[in-house]
Amino acid sequence: MKIKKKIIIINGPNLNLLGKREPELYGKFTLKDIEKMSKKRGEELDIAIEFVQSNDEGQLINWIQESRNHDGLIINAGAYTHTSIAIQDAMRLLECPAIEVHISNIFKREDYRHLSYVAPVATGSIVGLGAHGYVLAIEAINKLTK
Repeated sequence: MKIKKKIIIINGPNLNLLGKREPELYGKFTLKDIEKMSKKRGEELDIAIEFVQSNDEGQLINWIQESRNHDGLIINAGAYTHTSIAIQDAMRLLECPAIEVHISNIFKREDYRHLSYVAPVATGSIVGLGAHGYVLAIEAINKLTK
């Protein structure tokens, strides 16, 4: 199988605790489950998926900067979504499509979560559709890069 495209999926703080952390809000899927689901969909579409997670803002920024050789970027910046101008600045340099993903609907949550520093520099956002939002983001980038 020849891989035609390459997408990086970047996950921010506390997402390593999915499945344990507030399952009533985030569901029972673990980050490993989401990685498997994402890679499976990537294989079906001939897309190589690089899947990473860090609790460190600087590492997230490094991955964003390094993603310039990718065909697309998917990011769930976790709480940094609402606080990080540095992540926004790094994303401004991207030339590939970038999709923001949130498992929960940030607009149905606390007021401070309604602000996203990622959204203004993302191609699009998928919120509130659970773990399936990652698959939808892969499909969106596939369509955007035909």
